[in-house]
Amino acid sequence: MATLADLAELVRAPAALSVPGDVIAGAAAAGTLSPRTPALAGASVLLYWAGMAANDWADRRLDAEERPERPIPSGRVTPAAAVGLAAGLTAAGVGLAAAVGGRRAAVLAVPLAATIWGYDLLAKNTAAGPAVMAACRGLDVLLGASGGRLTRALPAAATVAAHTWTVTALSRREVSGADATLPMRTLAGTALVAASAAVAAPRRADPASGGAVPARWARPAAALPALLAGWYAARYGAAQAEVVRDPSAGRVRAAVGAGITGLPALQGALTARGGAGLLGLAVAAAAPLGRRLARKVSPT
Repeated sequence: MATLADLAELVRAPAALSVPGDVIAGAAAAGTLSPRTPALAGASVLLYWAGMAANDWADRRLDAEERPERPIPSGRVTPAAAVGLAAGLTAAGVGLAAAVGGRRAAVLAVPLAATIWGYDLLAKNTAAGPAVMAACRGLDVLLGASGGRLTRALPAAATVAAHTWTVTALSRREVSGADATLPMRTLAGTALVAASAAVAAPRRADPASGGAVPARWARPAAALPALLAGWYAARYGAAQAEVVRDPSAGRVRAAVGAGITGLPALQGALTARGGAGLLGLAVAAAAPLGRRLARKVSPT
């Protein structure tokens, strides 16, 4: 029988620290931060873990050749248990989102879940793979904004989606290694992502948006989005620069890990840009924690 440690490795549990910030950044951008935001973030984590379990189930034969130490090919988790866990987490994530956010949240959670499964089962090994994964993260940001105007959260969703594209493009070369042109392209993308998150545009939500940023969170410093975006760019950018110098599989995996664990800093910048400076700092604090946990359970 699989242990909790085996299941944590299957779903890449530490990588889930990169998930709540999507919802929080979306809620901040739309002006809908509220007590329901943490529950929507929890739903997002459940869907993320579902995607990780479904990913390993879909890749079980390939992993038997390339990553025999993974939970399924090593025999620590059965394929039936993995796909059952993925289905259960999917149902729980969609159900929680609907229970907390009603129809508007469900309208986003259902296509988010479908896109996650579509990536794992159909798109991952195609040219559309990075774009589909980017759509997953973009929808995740919009889930946080589901209580207000989605259009206000579109820039944040596009920024997180663009970052996700870079990470996913790199991840396709985790085993084989890459040529230097790939990390050069993703590094340029990272620079654009950081620049888009660095511009402070704080504002309070108007009543028509369905909520308002609580006063205790609405203390953004004009420089905070830029500082957090710079932190994100420095950590993730340095890892990609190493891949340009040495495009081996090990360096690529390290860059992918940096992209995953560094995402909270970007989400923190977007949250601060949405007018919630202190909350943005709290979101960004997950980045160093994620790096420490990644030493115990690989996020890739």
